[in-house]
Amino acid sequence: MASAPQIVVKPGKLFIGGKWVDSASGKSFTTTNPATGETLTMLAEADERDAAAAVEAARRAYSSGPWAEMAAADRAKILWKIGDLVDKYNEELGTLETLDNGKPIFESRQVDMPMVAEVFRYYAGWATKIMGETVPVRGPFLNYTLREPLGVVAAITPWNFPLLLASWKIAPALAAGNTVILKPAQLTSLSALRLGEICQEAGLPDGVLNILTGAGSKLGRALVMNPEVDKVAFTGSTAVGQEIARGSAETLKQVTLELGGKSPNIVFADADLDAAVRGATIGIFYGKGEVCAAGSRLFVERKIKDAFMEKLIDRVKKMQPGDPMDPKTRFGSLVSEQQMQTVLGYIEKGKSDGAKLVAGGARAAVGNGKGCFVQPTVFDDVNNNMTIAREEIFGPVLATIAFDDVDDVVRQANDNQYGLAAAVWTRDIAKAHRVARRLQAGTVWVNTYNNYDPAASFGGYKKSGYGRELGAAALEHYTQLKSVWVNLS
Repeated sequence: MASAPQIVVKPGKLFIGGKWVDSASGKSFTTTNPATGETLTMLAEADERDAAAAVEAARRAYSSGPWAEMAAADRAKILWKIGDLVDKYNEELGTLETLDNGKPIFESRQVDMPMVAEVFRYYAGWATKIMGETVPVRGPFLNYTLREPLGVVAAITPWNFPLLLASWKIAPALAAGNTVILKPAQLTSLSALRLGEICQEAGLPDGVLNILTGAGSKLGRALVMNPEVDKVAFTGSTAVGQEIARGSAETLKQVTLELGGKSPNIVFADADLDAAVRGATIGIFYGKGEVCAAGSRLFVERKIKDAFMEKLIDRVKKMQPGDPMDPKTRFGSLVSEQQMQTVLGYIEKGKSDGAKLVAGGARAAVGNGKGCFVQPTVFDDVNNNMTIAREEIFGPVLATIAFDDVDDVVRQANDNQYGLAAAVWTRDIAKAHRVARRLQAGTVWVNTYNNYDPAASFGGYKKSGYGRELGAAALEHYTQLKSVWVNLS
């Protein structure tokens, strides 16, 4: 294993009301490097009492004090400063992310952290542009609208892009004037805690951002059921999202859910095959396949399937998992032993169901042999009804399915409970637009895959959730509209 940069991975406390505190129970838990199996540090394990304290601090910061009275332009300055500090501490943040998650340091430093900074700066620009309008109503009245913050937001984030997906929620929430309680995934909390320190350095008032570490089931339920929480923003599994939706009904709080995916990546015979092969590998193997929008179902037009698969298999067999701390590594460790066993179980299921394993399919030995590495895996001759084509694996496993024509592939692509993303590869731009319109997905890429930008909205159809993150659309989920009538007679 390459040696990690000299950073100190400190024991973690909870961040509540601008103070770093121990958990009410005094309990802690370990966070582990999945590439080596070694313990990184101990983190405070919050419970319902800590959740209640964080909600109280967030409510107090929202209702009184400097945040409630701060001008939008001053909120913008703080958000911009947070973005600048993320850039300043890029190496440290990227290292923490890779140690905690197992993703290549190249991805953490060159992709994830720069976009985190961009997201904060993008919403800094929006802070002064959230506004109402005047409405031409009947009668001697002036009617105008005010777009106001919701109040206290609970942001519950996953382990695959720990700081990036936290920024997708925190930045628009703060730009709109809300306060936030962040509950990062138990497996990957280190970068979130460092963000708390960065926010302090940027001048964010006490209580505006609070961070709770610990078991998601316990803390998530406490936040969802608390009547003082006005909105829950969640990214994670569909099953947990359904629990949050049910729990939120008790207090009728607003909810946005970015959930699972089984995204179709469609290659037509008239595509640039070399570009499509690269897109197929990026679509499923970027982030080790632990990506909600991963192109895990590869649809290839039958007439070019053999030629395409030859190119794809040759490319995949050259990909090997490696030390995540090595800047040359492009394929790292899965996040945990449990996730690795889940992925290996799906691989066995694919084989037993009759799919043809053409690449990978096993655990990989890297470094000390204790890491959670799985070979990039490709199945051919997959039926769209097989388990590996129906369920989200969340790992580096590609299911390849043949199709005959446009109607056939659209039908198969849409025949799934998920609708997060999709891609189309073709030189026929008219066909690309027609197919994109027919696909049931919140994002459709044409002749590319896995592109994101702070200005472009992201979210799903069907059981991939509801609501949108990023772009101007996200602000609608962190604000509420008030209509004011003034009698002018």
